[in-house]
Amino acid sequence: MQLPSDGAMLASFLNTKLRDGYRSLEALCDDLELDLEALLARLAALGLVYDAAHNCVR
Repeated sequence: MQLPSDGAMLASFLNTKLRDGYRSLEALCDDLELDLEALLARLAALGLVYDAAHNCVR
């Protein structure tokens, strides 16, 4: 799956997916066959983090 390269678009995409169908980023990654650690590193490089308590990217 090709994820958006822009940070705001990536956060929006992930947050929509998380809100509408996944209980965690790990579940989303499992379902979409994404590497969780690589995604977390990409988010960090963009200044974003996954907030597990709220199940969203900030």
